[in-house]
Amino acid sequence: MGSACIKVTKYFLFLFNLLFFILGGVILGFGVWILADRSSFISVLQASSTSLNVGAYVFIGVGAVTMLMGFLGCIGAVNEVRCLLGLYFVFLLLILIAQVAAGVLFYFNMDKVKQEMGSIVIKLIRDYKDGQEDSLQQGWDYVQAQGKCCGWVSFYNWTENAELLNRTTVTYPCSCEKKGEDGSPLVKKGFCQVSNGNGTQSGNGTQSGNSPEQWPVYEEGCMETVQAWLQENLGIILGVCVGVAVIELLGMLLSICLCRNVHSEDYSKVPKY
Repeated sequence: MGSACIKVTKYFLFLFNLLFFILGGVILGFGVWILADRSSFISVLQASSTSLNVGAYVFIGVGAVTMLMGFLGCIGAVNEVRCLLGLYFVFLLLILIAQVAAGVLFYFNMDKVKQEMGSIVIKLIRDYKDGQEDSLQQGWDYVQAQGKCCGWVSFYNWTENAELLNRTTVTYPCSCEKKGEDGSPLVKKGFCQVSNGNGTQSGNGTQSGNSPEQWPVYEEGCMETVQAWLQENLGIILGVCVGVAVIELLGMLLSICLCRNVHSEDYSKVPKY
């Protein structure tokens, strides 16, 4: 009966570690995505907060160590090596502590990230240059086009851009342009001029120059859209972390049970490379 329980525990631990290895790859991939993405709002977030970059490196480190521990746990479980099982338990405990610390740091810095994000977006709009290839500008163009919004608080934030307001014709941010249901999915960049009915660009200025009231753009700002996006993705991240934490606790419990029931060491079972 005892040997049967040990065998069941051993293979359950193997399955948990296999799942643990996969989830470690997911965490690592998420960290790499944060650092590598240059075409969406993540690039703006990186510029707005150094804590996001630190969090990305933490995710990569934890994911890599998690995958390694999952691999060692599989070997220790199948071959019933107490040394590997004990090492697995210790590292699993350290990973769990690191994950909890990273989660708490991320959660309590959310308000700070939002404030910094608002400041960096306002500065980005103020310094936006027409025709300039810049990852931050492209990321913000993507946010405005996909979120169907303009500016941070409202489209009037673009009046702080001197290059745009100094235009003598009615010119507006292209990514803010209102589109119908069948509009092009391509994200426009830079500044656009209002066209006449015959398809030519309008050359009529107003007494006040480039008047924002004549811009064919979305009037709502992107602040609420961005914050909703953050909340939604934060829920996904927390869900994955909770799932990993549960698996870690079960893995720790199973490893201790198996370690206590393995009474003899046989290092000849450990694979040699």
